[in-house]
Amino acid sequence: MLRNRLPLLEFPPPRPGVNAFATLAACEASARATLISVYPVLMFRALGSAAAVSEIYVLIGCSALACALGVPLLARHVPRRWLYTLGILILIAGSVIGGFFPARFVPLAVAANSIGLVIVAVCFNAYVMDYVERASMGRNESRRLLFSGIPWSVGPFLGVLLMDIHPQIPFLISIAACLVMLAFFWHLRLGNGKAITKARRPPANPLRYVPRFFRQPTLLAGWFYATLRSVGWSIYIIYLPIFAVKSGLSDQIGGLALSISNGFLFLTPLMLGYLQKTGVRTALVTGFAGSGALFVVATLVSDYPWPAIAILLSGTLFLILLDICGGLPFLLTVKPSERTEMAAVYSTFRDVASVGSPVFVRLVLAFVPVQGVFAATGVLLLGCALIARRTHPGLGLRRH
Repeated sequence: MLRNRLPLLEFPPPRPGVNAFATLAACEASARATLISVYPVLMFRALGSAAAVSEIYVLIGCSALACALGVPLLARHVPRRWLYTLGILILIAGSVIGGFFPARFVPLAVAANSIGLVIVAVCFNAYVMDYVERASMGRNESRRLLFSGIPWSVGPFLGVLLMDIHPQIPFLISIAACLVMLAFFWHLRLGNGKAITKARRPPANPLRYVPRFFRQPTLLAGWFYATLRSVGWSIYIIYLPIFAVKSGLSDQIGGLALSISNGFLFLTPLMLGYLQKTGVRTALVTGFAGSGALFVVATLVSDYPWPAIAILLSGTLFLILLDICGGLPFLLTVKPSERTEMAAVYSTFRDVASVGSPVFVRLVLAFVPVQGVFAATGVLLLGCALIARRTHPGLGLRRH
């Protein structure tokens, strides 16, 4: 006798694409955003001075740089899916150390957080290049920005707010976001990326392209702009909360300011329109000059902390403009045949900024208090605006 059989229902994983990677990015943003304003406050409480915080961040930056250089070598022996998983587990370990261990272990938690982020970022970018078509890269970036905008806008203030209610809550939120990210990653079944044919020759060592990179003025300028922009953001994120606490304000102020700054991300369509009308050179000069001038003015009124913080907050609007246009000199002028190798050299701007920022701050703090750091940073940004005036005026403008 034949039995009626119900067909088995299959639930295939979602096709890896723009929305899937934007969701992964949103999970990562949720894990990072709740702690990004918590760690500077905890570091300052544990170490007692801004100078000591700078010294620790130098060591952390060096460890992250070494990890970034070592990830490609590690990827030759560890499958990418397990390497990505390892990065998430290191992020979770950092949150456990920061939230459940004594305060003296906070620097170790920050180091684990930085190393985990480096591993996750390298693997994430590799997956994106495998599964997202080149024609969809722009849409992928805009969707990633949209999905991550809310966590970055809410998370920094929420983190310091919840820290005052219970110090472990921000870390529990970060751990939960990491677990969701890990579960969704394995649900996507990305594996080790798409299979590719064996290369006819071994991959070129990016170090061989360093001299050629720095002999090309436009590529060097793009790297320099990206580095200075990252320095500006790093100093704002780390030292604004310290300035607020030393000025007698609540330790929640830094998180609130960072949340508002990240809320400016939703203005990027307007900034993109400005960039398309005026060109890259004008946008670069405007971004560096505006942020630099406001950082200097904030130092001049630092005896009044509320106006100073408001002015610094306004300066980040110009830093976001630099986020949009700072990398375009590189992207628009690099030779197609050298994109991979030159991109490896260009990407070092993040690691150089993560090491250079605390070194720069430590030198400044030897002569002036913490508010002087913003003036020194403003002078650097203003100097970069003068250099940006030498950018080709037609760069980024549509040709008719």
